Amino acid sequence: MISYRFQQPNNYDVNSKFKAVFIYNFTRYFDWPQQKKSGNFIIHVIGKNDNLISELKSLAAKKKVGNQPIEIKNTSIFENSGAQIYYIVGESSKALSDAVSKSKSKGGLVVAENTGSCKQGASINFVTVDNKLKFEYSKSNAIKAGLKTNDDFKALAINID
Repeated sequence: MISYRFQQPNNYDVNSKFKAVFIYNFTRYFDWPQQKKSGNFIIHVIGKNDNLISELKSLAAKKKVGNQPIEIKNTSIFENSGAQIYYIVGESSKALSDAVSKSKSKGGLVVAENTGSCKQGASINFVTVDNKLKFEYSKSNAIKAGLKTNDDFKALAINID
């Protein structure tokens, strides 16, 4: 019997695949403003997480959001790219505050992964509860961003407000 052992690199984010799938699924629950429903559907990752970028690019090669091809952008600091989703990697409070303030009322969903991010203006924040990846949701922050969603989405999340 032959067995193979697969070793992950030390910096591998084991939740990257799950986060990518969650992010894609978030696209189905929000009513995007009309100006965000044409051209590419942009997911802009701010910060360094090569594993997440790789998973998102793999997903983007196979999926669309409605009729829109998915485009993945990655920068180290916030740039107003007109993205539908801004994903803030790690603890970058500067990038989070920039994304929140500059996407207000423009239909940009801000997703983060740091304790207290919804209190700082993110609409969605990934958390680990009992060793399971979950997400917090602030409906009031989503409304401030110009987004609408239904109560089905709220039922899937840990609600902040």
